[in-house]
Amino acid sequence: MPVGDRTDVFAGVRDDVPDALAEHLQDVDLIDHHVHGTFNQPVERADFEAAINEGSTDPAPAFMTQFDSPLGLAIRRWCAPVLDLEPLAGADEYWSRRAEFTPDELAERFLRASGVSRWVVDTGFKGDLITTPEEMTALSDAASSEILRLERLTEDLLEAGTPPHAYPEAFRTALDDAVAREGTVGVKTIAAYRIGFDVDWSRPSDADVAAGAGRLVAEGGALRVADPALIAFGVHEAAERGLPVQVHVGFGDRDLDLHRTDPLLLLPLLREMTPVPVLLLHCYPFQRQAGYLAQAFDHVNFDVGLAINYLGPRSTSVVAEALDTAPFAKQLYSSDAFGPPELHLLGSVLWRRAMGQVLGEWVRSGDCTEADAIRIVDMIGVHNAERVYGL
Repeated sequence: MPVGDRTDVFAGVRDDVPDALAEHLQDVDLIDHHVHGTFNQPVERADFEAAINEGSTDPAPAFMTQFDSPLGLAIRRWCAPVLDLEPLAGADEYWSRRAEFTPDELAERFLRASGVSRWVVDTGFKGDLITTPEEMTALSDAASSEILRLERLTEDLLEAGTPPHAYPEAFRTALDDAVAREGTVGVKTIAAYRIGFDVDWSRPSDADVAAGAGRLVAEGGALRVADPALIAFGVHEAAERGLPVQVHVGFGDRDLDLHRTDPLLLLPLLREMTPVPVLLLHCYPFQRQAGYLAQAFDHVNFDVGLAINYLGPRSTSVVAEALDTAPFAKQLYSSDAFGPPELHLLGSVLWRRAMGQVLGEWVRSGDCTEADAIRIVDMIGVHNAERVYGL
């Protein structure tokens, strides 16, 4: 398949979808509002399989392969044609063909076939293993913007020797610099991994923040922010500067306590904070709670990006549930792809396919017109991100 050709890989979008809607879903250039880079070095099969298992980074046990999973099926179905294989090529055949390409060649093929016009990139995790936003742009011929991770900023400042008593003002200065830097369009917190959401989200005093910084530094070694005062401080400071705030919600690695990442636990923060755009990311299995919050608060938005890839053939169900109650102007498209560039493509393919099936049924049953369905696709896939991030 030629680099950048989306015709074959998006062919499944047309299944049982009204013609004009199907054509639009194939053609529309999406904004991926939360994504990471692609691997910049060759990986062994075991590392690849670990990278397509969100919950664990352990090697797949000897009795199984991660290709025998919903995501593995989706890779064999939708990514094989990008490597000039038949759909659902076997796992061994797929891996053998994949190994013929360099990381850049793989990234170029999958990124350009994804039909994404802009990547909004979180660079805060394992940055040495993945492409930078600038490299993403070069490989995909699509623009990139950047998201600043708040916990990483705190760790960088303290690891660089910022005295705890000076930390609050140093953090404010660093945020101001980020606001002024071209290309940075928002921030992200990974409180879900560090503290959960059932904490005190009130704005802490500078004295409490400095004390928290002091305790963190005193621990020594590699710093890992897990102090509610430090995390709440970062969120409130970013909001005061008008920065959109992304929040990881729900499904993720096994080092988070899933039951403590229900977005309803964020109600105290949402009621108190400066009302800048809040982006609830991923949300599975709490997509209905996120939809309620997006309906209840003007500044709350959400996506189901990560879940779309990992549900694979069942991704239509999570997209349908995301459309249950929330206004269409409060939802965004994302892949949350990290590492294998297959994930950057799959997020796009599976979202288009799911939107076609769900909205196509609405059209057939007379619940909306085809023009309505196309407008909903454009809002969620493009225009809401343009508005929220000021793109």
